[in-house]
Amino acid sequence: MKKQWQTILLSAVLTTMAAGTALAADASKKASASASASASASASASASASTSASAKAELLDLNSASKKELATLPKIGDVRSDAIIKGRPYKGKDELLSKKILPEDVYNGIKDLVIAKQKPAEKK
Repeated sequence: MKKQWQTILLSAVLTTMAAGTALAADASKKASASASASASASASASASASTSASAKAELLDLNSASKKELATLPKIGDVRSDAIIKGRPYKGKDELLSKKILPEDVYNGIKDLVIAKQKPAEKK
């Protein structure tokens, strides 16, 4: 009888250990998948930030762009390109509205694509 109890007890201990190991392995897989997804999301966000930074670097300068470059903007043709060039220099891109160079709907279409860079101050 004592031998039977020892066998039952040993069996229960081994079963509990096996179940614990299986649960630990399952938890480990979930943690690994979560970490992998987190790393993937982080890499995606990094790539997005890089794209955003390069987009800002590619803004078209209203004060130095050629007629041909200005004509590549949406709703800007030769006539509006000439008007933009004639209205130079610009302190800010919003002067396209205040100087009545462009209507508001056209300005809203290009405002995120242009910048009005200033010449560096001359040294005395």
